Amino acid sequence: MAFVFQLPTELNIYSVGATRDALLAWLAQDSSSREAVEIDASGVDEIDGAGIQLLGALIAALTDRGSAWSVKEPSVQVLEICRVLGSQSWLQRNDDAGVGL
Repeated sequence: MAFVFQLPTELNIYSVGATRDALLAWLAQDSSSREAVEIDASGVDEIDGAGIQLLGALIAALTDRGSAWSVKEPSVQVLEICRVLGSQSWLQRNDDAGVGL
């Protein structure tokens, strides 16, 4: 069963600090029981450059750990910013350890 990390409604310069702290705390925990991670982006209504950087850092950290990951139901806003920045590959499921970005 995959662990689900819920992204906040606003993933912007004003909220990434708190989200980053939650992610760092989660990454520091023993995660052997949750090798697969679903990043739930369905509720993201607002995302800016800081938010997309945090999403990219999370994906990189999961890939470095060898965790399978996927972005679950990305909102229109997440889809659009990934399209504009050429980061659509972040929205594709990564089932292989060490593969991603």
